[in-house]
Amino acid sequence: MEIISFLNLVFVNPLVEIFSYPIFFAEVVISGLLTGVMYSLVALGFVLIFKASGVFNFAQGAMVLFAALNLVGFIEQGFPIWLALLLTIIVMIILAFLIERFMLRHLINQEDIILFMATIGLTFLLQGFGETLWGSNVKPLDLGIPNQSFEVAGLLLNEFDLFAAGSGAILVGVLAVFFHYTRIGRALRAVADDHQAAMAVGIPLKTIWIIVWSVAGFVGLVAGIMWGAKSGVQFSLSLIALKALPVLILGGFTSVPGAIVGGLIIGVGEKIAEIYWRPLVGGAIENWFAYVLALAFLLFRPQGLFGERIIERV
Repeated sequence: MEIISFLNLVFVNPLVEIFSYPIFFAEVVISGLLTGVMYSLVALGFVLIFKASGVFNFAQGAMVLFAALNLVGFIEQGFPIWLALLLTIIVMIILAFLIERFMLRHLINQEDIILFMATIGLTFLLQGFGETLWGSNVKPLDLGIPNQSFEVAGLLLNEFDLFAAGSGAILVGVLAVFFHYTRIGRALRAVADDHQAAMAVGIPLKTIWIIVWSVAGFVGLVAGIMWGAKSGVQFSLSLIALKALPVLILGGFTSVPGAIVGGLIIGVGEKIAEIYWRPLVGGAIENWFAYVLALAFLLFRPQGLFGERIIERV
């Protein structure tokens, strides 16, 4: 009897609710998709750095926070929004130059774990420097993005969520074209495969790293704008990086489309789990569902849906 009750909670009851209230189910799925796009914006920054250096950049969450803090700081200083955006982009480019000059340049061809530990140190540096510059209070971010809800065919949608989803889709498309159809994109992939070999064929490693960290900084700015406008610019933004980990595991660390697909799966999965499986465990599924799903992928497909299977020959 206990097994039957368990199966009812897991499968039968959710299916009954889905078929009984299809419009509500559609709203849950759409909400999950839009949240997934927000996750993907953060995951994209990780993918960019990993494709160019082969190292997981733990500091990407701090870069999202640092970009958002600078944007809000410039706006609070009285700069118009367009100028604040431009100044923030310049700051992120300068940051990329400094990272290459004082960190990456000295770690060429070092073990991956050394580069990874360097990005952990960079995380604390950016968080502390950002707090020193702009303070640690929660800062509202209003860029004039509409945030009204409206109804379409019985579905309740939000203008801000749709704007964020559209921005993310455009950004993913641009980055996919950049990596696969441009000379710089091909050079980035070559650098990730072998630093010394890339330099031997004339690829300027220093320039490539500045470019890719600048692009990752811009992606971090877009993610910071979306998350900051939604929940305020606060230091918990840097923790979004932890939610991007399951996205990367599902989609693959080297795939730009995989980052968006992984984000959508995580977003939809956690919303459905929270709504329909809450009675099974008492709630709060949304906080840990993504990590359980990522663990399952690590067991059966560790390279992710779109990741490249690595075969090492000895």
